Amino acid sequence: MESWRKSILEHHLDTTLILFELILSVAFLSAGYLTGNIYFRGVAVGLMIAWVTSAIAYLVRKKTSGN
Repeated sequence: MESWRKSILEHHLDTTLILFELILSVAFLSAGYLTGNIYFRGVAVGLMIAWVTSAIAYLVRKKTSGN
């Protein structure tokens, strides 16, 4: 595995997954509005909820651990 990928997976997996959820939610929301498909918009809302929940959990963990 390339060194930059290994570094991201070992040290920054939590932030990588949070950003991935954000990017996916924006993509599904855009696709939902462009195609008029309510399914894509529903998936986007679910991903936004997951993104916000993950971000809050990450911030609380960082605050309590002191890092």
